[in-house]
Amino acid sequence: MSVIQSGRVRVNGEIEKEPSTEVSGSEDISVDDKRVAICNYTYIMLHKPVGYTTTKDDPHAAKTVLDLLPKHLHYLSPVGRLDRDSEGLLLLTNDGAFAYRLTHPKFHLDKTYLVCVRGKLTQDSQKQLQQGVIIENEKTAPCRLKEVRYNGTVSGGDAETEFLMTIHEGRKRQIRLMLKSVGHQVIFLKRISIGPLVLGDLKPGVWRHLSQQEVESY
Repeated sequence: MSVIQSGRVRVNGEIEKEPSTEVSGSEDISVDDKRVAICNYTYIMLHKPVGYTTTKDDPHAAKTVLDLLPKHLHYLSPVGRLDRDSEGLLLLTNDGAFAYRLTHPKFHLDKTYLVCVRGKLTQDSQKQLQQGVIIENEKTAPCRLKEVRYNGTVSGGDAETEFLMTIHEGRKRQIRLMLKSVGHQVIFLKRISIGPLVLGDLKPGVWRHLSQQEVESY
């Protein structure tokens, strides 16, 4: 019989024998009449749709990512950036140390995006991007491009290039500015992975809890 089922645990003074009972972390919890402290962290993966601002509190934002979560999860904070016109993998948590590991530049955590731009992304432009380009008076770190696929014809005015782009920096609107620096407008941008964590088939606007294994992978 577990510690809980044996009646040794009290929540706010009352014996609690149900192991599946959820707590917020603010409760007075004791084991054998000795108070214990708990850290109740929550980790959410959300497929952010286009049109939602990645913020916890912005009076000027028509829609924020918290609007996609139930109210009891509104205490969570987004981790890193994903601009309003982009979609894809966004993490939210109340674990500051976890957020720090995902966002601080010293950890060089790879983030991969599916990108589509107007026009043909030439070999020369690809080389420039992979070596780093100047945006806002500062050179970006080298990126990686793969699965570059060209669609359409320039003369028809409907040319597009689609590719995967991996960076480890997190500057504001970085990918859009990088592509603009080599003469291309981004028409679709979707983050599909952060480090070992992959968006997979999670649909836009849908969220799920991270597994313990996924949390520990960082």
